[in-house]
Amino acid sequence: MENTLKVLFIDAQTGYYRMRRYQVGEFFGPIDLGFHLAANHGTLNIGTGLLAGSILPGSNRLFFVGYSACWHNIFVSSMGGAGLVFDNLGINMLAIRGRAPSPSILALNRSHGEEVEVELIPVNLESVWRQGRGGTFALLQHALDRCGGRYEKDPRVLAVGPAAAETDMGAIASAPCRDGKLTLVDTWAGRGGLGSRLLQEYGIASLVYGGTVVDEDFRDRKVADEWFQKRYQMTLTAKDLAATAKYRFKDDVKTGGTFGVNFSALKGRMLSFNYRSIYMDEGERVELHRKLVLDHYLKQFNEVTIAGKQQATCGEPCVAVCKKMNKEFKKDYEPYQTMGPLSGIFDQAAAEKLNERAAVYGFDAISGGCVVSWLMECLAEGWLKPAELGVSRTPCFSPKGFRVEADSMLNAELGVELLDSIIQRRGLLDLSRGARKFARAMSRTKDKRILDSFVYNANARNGWMTPNQYWVPGALAPMAMMGKYYFFYDGDFLPPRRLGAKCAERMHGELLIDNMGMCRFHRGWAEEMLPEIIGSLYGKKEEYLRRVAMTATRIHSRNAAVFWESERNVDFVATALQRLRDVEGVKDAELSRWIDLFQKDRREAALSYWYEMRRGADEALREF
Repeated sequence: MENTLKVLFIDAQTGYYRMRRYQVGEFFGPIDLGFHLAANHGTLNIGTGLLAGSILPGSNRLFFVGYSACWHNIFVSSMGGAGLVFDNLGINMLAIRGRAPSPSILALNRSHGEEVEVELIPVNLESVWRQGRGGTFALLQHALDRCGGRYEKDPRVLAVGPAAAETDMGAIASAPCRDGKLTLVDTWAGRGGLGSRLLQEYGIASLVYGGTVVDEDFRDRKVADEWFQKRYQMTLTAKDLAATAKYRFKDDVKTGGTFGVNFSALKGRMLSFNYRSIYMDEGERVELHRKLVLDHYLKQFNEVTIAGKQQATCGEPCVAVCKKMNKEFKKDYEPYQTMGPLSGIFDQAAAEKLNERAAVYGFDAISGGCVVSWLMECLAEGWLKPAELGVSRTPCFSPKGFRVEADSMLNAELGVELLDSIIQRRGLLDLSRGARKFARAMSRTKDKRILDSFVYNANARNGWMTPNQYWVPGALAPMAMMGKYYFFYDGDFLPPRRLGAKCAERMHGELLIDNMGMCRFHRGWAEEMLPEIIGSLYGKKEEYLRRVAMTATRIHSRNAAVFWESERNVDFVATALQRLRDVEGVKDAELSRWIDLFQKDRREAALSYWYEMRRGADEALREF
């Protein structure tokens, strides 16, 4: 197996490029090497793991590592399947520095082992973004039309949308190509605003890449099956089928994918109406979930997507077939939660309308949806007027008397107007420097409740990140990289110090698979097996484990988490704890103690809880 990582450095300002090799052992993958390059050279790094192109399912994820436009620290984002074609370039990583003189398409091609061809092609973004389906999708098609003919095999195309130009939460989009045409299965590196960073800092609006290089990829299925038989008494295929059942189809709930499985199970834990559901009693939450989700929102999904078997992969061969579709609409849990129940939308047609506009603009769907739901509450409560946000209406933002189709569509249309306002900066709505900074400004000049109703993680002076959509205290933990699954999100109660340590453990586990370019949907075996596989193929199991541990501590050493600025963050945690005792029936003296502390002095309890989580993470991630 190849014992070096090959990095292609490109200066977008001059077009100059060069190749540099790093020894496997010194670095192992896109996270440890990408973090090193971002911290020391200021590059945005795009790469795959050592096992890209191998027979191991899920090994072709493409990772982006660089300074986050919204989190204001180094961040990791990733995209399904896009590493498979990247591997045909015969490199492991692309490192971009310098700024292109004008917005450009970066085209990379490598034919039959020759030198990588690099070209920067200027593009008129405003014109292209108005074409066809619009925005991100228009640029994907334009880049393929301009560059696709130069490739012997189907290339992969990445692109950003207007959100990358106008906000700090722009995502990077892609879609597999088949027979020279883009498929409808869009994949995203959304979290962290790295699309905004790519365009604003480096001037790159799109990447097109492909090649015909054949690497020495691991393809011995007999050996792989021996590894898996030894640990699991199952073949690789059988174990992967079992580990990815949730994402394919679960017989016990008769649905599949993150949308189907999560929404079928949430019940009283579902978050809705900009988190105001945390103030309802359990009976109200369960009834809301039954009436609006089980009997309508999820039912529609099952009847159209699941029964219609509208499912696909991200572009690599994979039994998970996790991309659950309805024509051009991809139904993942978190986008259809933030731009669904969190925004007062419980109908598929309405959610599709809002999700489509967010995708056209190229927003990080989770952040975009959370911001929309927050602004809806501000409108519903009168803290901000429609004219001040450049919209024409207020939402229906209460479950009482909610008309599932009509009111969902009303809210979706308002959500579309809000996204339009964000891009066009109508009225007061300027998010170019981030939603956190906007919230603080509105809190000072308008109403303090504007800030106090916005749920987000704060980092450094202006960094921010909306949480993953699970009602658990770990979602608001003071970790160095939030918004990903680098935290403990199970529903069990842990004392905050132990919770912080558990978040650190979860971060370490995620890094084990991320650094091999592996999709986390295969984590049911990947966390255990990848160190063993590295040991078998490279003889460096212990070195890999040490390197991942070191990378985790180095990421954590840059932790600049800020104590909760929003009152709703405090309520989010306090009510989650109370629900564990009063609804889930958790009998734990420590849990009861924390509930009592929050009831006696909310702010003092919140400070203590937050710092206890931080202590636990610090203890677990000490430099060695």
